[in-house]
Amino acid sequence: MKTQDYTDDLDGAARALQSGGLVAVPTETVYGLAACGFDEKAVAEVYEVKGRPEKKPLSLMVSGRDAMDALCEDVPPMAKKLADVYWPGPLTIVLKAKPSVPDIVRAGGATVGLRCPDHPQLRALLDKVDFPLAAPSANPSGAKSPVTAEEVWGYFDGKIDGIIDGGKCTLGKESTLIDLSRTPYTVLREGAVSILELNMMLVANMTVIGITGGTGCGKTTALDAVRELGGLVIDCDEVYHRLLRAPGKMRDAIEARFPGTLTPGSDDTKALGEIVFNDPEALAELNAITNQGVGDEMNRMLLAGVRNGVMFAAIDAISLIEGGVGAMCTTTVGVTAPREVRVQRLMQRDGVDRKYAELRIDAQKPDSFFEENCEHVLCNDGTREAFHDKSKQLFEDIIRRNS
Repeated sequence: MKTQDYTDDLDGAARALQSGGLVAVPTETVYGLAACGFDEKAVAEVYEVKGRPEKKPLSLMVSGRDAMDALCEDVPPMAKKLADVYWPGPLTIVLKAKPSVPDIVRAGGATVGLRCPDHPQLRALLDKVDFPLAAPSANPSGAKSPVTAEEVWGYFDGKIDGIIDGGKCTLGKESTLIDLSRTPYTVLREGAVSILELNMMLVANMTVIGITGGTGCGKTTALDAVRELGGLVIDCDEVYHRLLRAPGKMRDAIEARFPGTLTPGSDDTKALGEIVFNDPEALAELNAITNQGVGDEMNRMLLAGVRNGVMFAAIDAISLIEGGVGAMCTTTVGVTAPREVRVQRLMQRDGVDRKYAELRIDAQKPDSFFEENCEHVLCNDGTREAFHDKSKQLFEDIIRRNS
């Protein structure tokens, strides 16, 4: 077999692929050995030429995210969000395959990896064919992945139909592989996109609603609507007290700065309060420690949620704006209620008298603060059922706008 140089003849390369041939193609990561992804005989030849074990599945190169719906089923929203960020680019996304994807490509499994490469010649080639390309790295199994056409010629001259010389691959590192076919989402191979960056991007693509408001305003009802919609609810106060009770970075940092103020296994902060509430500088240091600790834990919880397929979360924080938690959120919602309604709720819920209920309300931010600082305001001025429905409608609108 004479191996053709298709560098200046992409039409010829397309015809070769359509006829069941193998063509080495450039990508931004490494060179790939491409065949028509729907041609089982051609794919079998890829395995044979490479010496690749047939139990190892192949990924498919596609021209864009529309291929997800054509080739895969049960595609999670996060797959398209990641494609919007990283495609074309060095991220392979594993999804549940439709039966139209040949068994030999899937190596008998139920999934297939898709990637949209970022190389002008390869993207032009993909536009000329009406099928995806099965294209592992263009090297014999166990050999170094090639980053130049010269290396490919050395491996496969006379063994494949052609080679497209696209210059030296800019990254020289294989794509990162993430499995979104099941939860929890898992990075199967770290490549050109780091796991840290990918985790940050997963969280960044969640819709996170910050919910704040004074005591007795009805935040619990709003949060119930979040849960009903399948969202993750993070209570900042609960997180803070949980971190105080358990050994960890935040508790260690507090004990190092304020030794002897915390009792093991307890979240009692009375001794701590006696120090910081009379010392503004000490209070600022404590707030810096706790804000860091709570922030890190919320990020961990958000990542755990999104890796399990949750695309929507709410953060419940009474000091959402002042504490800077709002910066983590896609949008913020302030919950307000008429003063008398709040007084009655506190008296009934907490068993306090009117004077104490009014003192608690007066010690908190007025409604005007939430109206001025939050992007949305929910006024709880009717029945619980009516407020639940109002909250649910707002959250559905926010989710829809950010999907």
